[in-house]
Amino acid sequence: MTRHNPPLDPRKQPRQSRSKATVAAIFEAAAHILERQGLAGFTTNAVAERAGVSIGSLYQYFPSRDAILAALIRDQREALLAALTAADTPPQPDLARFLPAMIRAAVRHWQARPGLVRSLAYAEAFLPMEAETLKLKQRILGVLAGALTRHAVPEPLEAARDLAALTRGMADATGLFGPSDPATLEARILRAVRGYLGQEPALQPGNPAAQA
Repeated sequence: MTRHNPPLDPRKQPRQSRSKATVAAIFEAAAHILERQGLAGFTTNAVAERAGVSIGSLYQYFPSRDAILAALIRDQREALLAALTAADTPPQPDLARFLPAMIRAAVRHWQARPGLVRSLAYAEAFLPMEAETLKLKQRILGVLAGALTRHAVPEPLEAARDLAALTRGMADATGLFGPSDPATLEARILRAVRGYLGQEPALQPGNPAAQA
C-alpha cells in the first residue's frame, strides 16, 4: 500500500452510505470554493459551511485543508486516467481513431471544471506529494505510451510526454485567452498533434475526425 505524507492522509475512509454522502458533500463544496474563490477562499470552515456539515464532521475525515486538496488531486488524476483508458477500450485500430478519442477524453475532463483543475495544479506545486503524483502521472503516461507503441510511434514515452503537455497547454490556454467550444478545441489540438507526429492532415479519408 502506498504511504503518503501523514498530514495529507484522510483520517478514515467512509464505509456506510451516510458517511459516503458526507465525504461527497465535502468534496463538492471544496471544488465549488476552489472554482469560484481559488485557494485564497479555501478554508476548512468555508468547506464545512458550504457542505452543510459541522467542522467536527469534516475533521473526522480530513485533518487539514491540505488533506482535502490532496484528496481532490488524487480524485482528478484517477478520473483522467479512467477517461483515457476508456477512450482506448477496446483498443482503437489506428491513429486516425486513437488520436481524436484520446484528445476528446482529455479535453472533456479538463473543461468539465477548468477552475478546479487550475486551482489544484497550483496547490500541487506546494504540497508534499511529489513521489505520489509522479506515480500517478507515470500511470497516465503509461496508457498513452502503450497505445503509441501499439501504433508504431517512435520514442513512444517521449511522444506521450510531449503530447500530454501539448494537449494540457492548449486546453489551459482557453481559459487565459478566451473560451473555445470543446469541438473546436479538440480539432485545433488534433491538428497540432498530427503536426508533432508528422502525420498528413487527413489520416484516414472519409473519417470526419480526420478532416478537422
